[in-house]
Amino acid sequence: MDIAAEPEPSAPLLAVQHAARMLRLGGIVRIQGDGPGLDVIAAESLLTDARQAVPALAMRGRRLALTGQRLASLGIPADRQAVYLLPLARSDSMPGRLAMYVDPTAPAGESIETLALSAPTPDPQAAAAVELCKLAGLLPAAILSPLDADTTPGATVSVERVMAYRRLSASTLRPVSEARVPLTDAEEVRIVAFRPADGGPDQFAILVGEPERVAAPLTRLHSECFTGDFLASLRCDCGDQLRGAVRRMAHEGSGVLLYLAQEGRGIGLTNKLRAYLLQDQGLDTVEANHHLGFGGDERDFWAAAAMLRQLGIERVRLLTNNPTKISQLRQYGIEVASRVPHIFEANAHNRDYLLTKALRSGHLLAVDDLQKPTNGAGAVQLTVA
Repeated sequence: MDIAAEPEPSAPLLAVQHAARMLRLGGIVRIQGDGPGLDVIAAESLLTDARQAVPALAMRGRRLALTGQRLASLGIPADRQAVYLLPLARSDSMPGRLAMYVDPTAPAGESIETLALSAPTPDPQAAAAVELCKLAGLLPAAILSPLDADTTPGATVSVERVMAYRRLSASTLRPVSEARVPLTDAEEVRIVAFRPADGGPDQFAILVGEPERVAAPLTRLHSECFTGDFLASLRCDCGDQLRGAVRRMAHEGSGVLLYLAQEGRGIGLTNKLRAYLLQDQGLDTVEANHHLGFGGDERDFWAAAAMLRQLGIERVRLLTNNPTKISQLRQYGIEVASRVPHIFEANAHNRDYLLTKALRSGHLLAVDDLQKPTNGAGAVQLTVA
């Protein structure tokens, strides 16, 4: 395919990228909305008490932004889709106490079940602050403070730009490099690298044969999984799905696999490891994400639709067990001609994970199979639901 010139980065995208980077570095970001602006720091940056640039922000009129998912996991009634502002006493900004609110993997402290919500309705600036934390790969919690004339923020950004960032960035994806890369399971393979205008993470299309010439090529949307794809982790089925998809496309003669930069259902590798720790303590995959303050699945497949259009593919046969991928692609203008099941053998380590996918996330897996005893090798053969 023709490699397009990289699009010029737009100011709104760069402003959000810069703000997220400042939060990740422990700096102050100013968020502007309809009312007075607020200064923001990521709550995670205070957990080590290593930053000296933020004590004024943490001491005056501070409030903590937490998601309804996190509050509900603490036993505090809340709308799981909302973001709330909670008042913080001076002692609450100390790392040990702040961790109780923010990080469920931290050592347990005193109960905060009696904490009262200060904002019964969603707060746009709080939601934007939490979204910035997510974009920075941090826990979704932020400390907000009224503007202080003595405070110089490292970045300033509007609520509207933050909340529109993900899809605006995805819409600027353009192919910037392409090369032939023979694989063990498929020799006729090209890999195309896509890059957004703001310099965000690259996304990749693995083209087996010439799917652009097929009316409805076999297509797989595969979210990156460092532990499963590269380390062959037994906790998930991602590696099997990745290599199995390439093998099937090679057998058919063509196909496209989009390798998407949204590790851990969109929460990032570091937070996925935190979720694993919570799962080891008895939570399932969805519950672990909720305890961290995330939704059960934070992914959005707008970027996938944008990449397919760039490849000239408007109609696909989707290799998936996940109905959400089908509905999102259709919503974003890609015709899904049919669903092709993508089933692999379960093992003793990932069976509960797959069962949660089926029971709580709506994946089309045979629940009865997952509830069968494992065979002598600890495996379970699955069938199509």
